[in-house]
Amino acid sequence: MNPRSWLFCPGDSEKKLAKAVESGADAIILDLEDSVAGHAKDAARELVRRFLHERPRQARSAQFWVRINALDTGLALTDLSAIVEASPDGIMLPKANGPADVQKTSHYLDALEAARGVTPGAVKILPVATETAIAPFRLGDYAAAGIARLHGLTWGAEDLAAAIGASTNIDETGNWALTYRMVRALTLLAANAAGVQAIDTLYVDFRDDAGLATSCQAACAEGFTGRIAIHPAQVATINACFSPSDAEIAFAHRVIEAFSNAGAGTIGLDGKMLDLPHLAQAQKTLARAEALRQADSIHKRPSP
Repeated sequence: MNPRSWLFCPGDSEKKLAKAVESGADAIILDLEDSVAGHAKDAARELVRRFLHERPRQARSAQFWVRINALDTGLALTDLSAIVEASPDGIMLPKANGPADVQKTSHYLDALEAARGVTPGAVKILPVATETAIAPFRLGDYAAAGIARLHGLTWGAEDLAAAIGASTNIDETGNWALTYRMVRALTLLAANAAGVQAIDTLYVDFRDDAGLATSCQAACAEGFTGRIAIHPAQVATINACFSPSDAEIAFAHRVIEAFSNAGAGTIGLDGKMLDLPHLAQAQKTLARAEALRQADSIHKRPSP
């Protein structure tokens, strides 16, 4: 299942890791990058490695991903060497300049999985695909890159603003400024062109639940299927907004039934004309609902 909520958690805090597990997030991102000070990185690697070992894949109620340090820091391979043996579900790669960086990370994983006895290809990759000035120009290249480990694409505004020397990433209305709206849209298109999950970036004010809900509903309507969270309080809202509602499921059933009965490429329903793209969307809605139902049933089973 494509996770709806992706909760960041500092990799050097055992207390916060424990709270993250109880948050209900579909995916937890154990962070070795920005939230961990340089002097604490070795301890964080060990804590994350132990945390993953204590939660083998078959017993996990959520996916566990690790955000490593960027390739150009010289720390990425050290991060990977420390945690691959514990079989994280995936790696978040920050500040990726394009598919070549993701492919390089994939090659590292090839070697480390073989050396550590991990199933080949088991560890996926999620790049933050817009954090450098060159990265947005390469988003479309992911579609033809053929990276089997690529799980999805997400975007970031804070590091991009720093990379281009911007004093802010919002406009006078409080919404994303033009540059960031552009890279967000390109990320959505690139993910769909590559056939992977499109994940929206974080909503900074974790106390503004109404604003988060409005933003998530808009993102879901546009085609994003998940969102980054920076606080456990955001998880429930993100999960709800990126799950098909009962009304959406019921309507999808009606659309599919109407097309089945009509045997035509265009139908009328509730005073509107629908064609095959509407049928495809209804099928996706039901597939998403079924995937969530199955995932929920697995998570409610007693751990082995």
